[in-house]
Amino acid sequence: MAVATEIRLNKAECVLYVEFDDATQFSLPAEYLRVESPSAEVQGHGPHQKQIVAGKREVAIVGIEPVGNYAVRLTFDDLHDTGIYSWEYLHALGREQEARWSAYLAALAARGLRREPG
Repeated sequence: MAVATEIRLNKAECVLYVEFDDATQFSLPAEYLRVESPSAEVQGHGPHQKQIVAGKREVAIVGIEPVGNYAVRLTFDDLHDTGIYSWEYLHALGREQEARWSAYLAALAARGLRREPG
């Protein structure tokens, strides 16, 4: 399992940069992290319960809190703060970013939802 060795937030770009001990590094936009939150609110409590979160194009990360030696809790400006992003989950989000983002956009379109707030 890869371990995060550096986490940097670029507030202007709304991007979280994460580097891992396996030499991988990812640029994870705040919107992507918010709509893929590992929280039960987003992921549900079982298979096939994931919620599609719309209207988060302009969301920003306002806080990063370490959780032990294995994760961070991100706080977003929409006050969502219940997701614990383990190193393993952040690494998966980086590796699978293109596929997950495409699936998210397709799910929004299928439901007639938009990325824009309101």
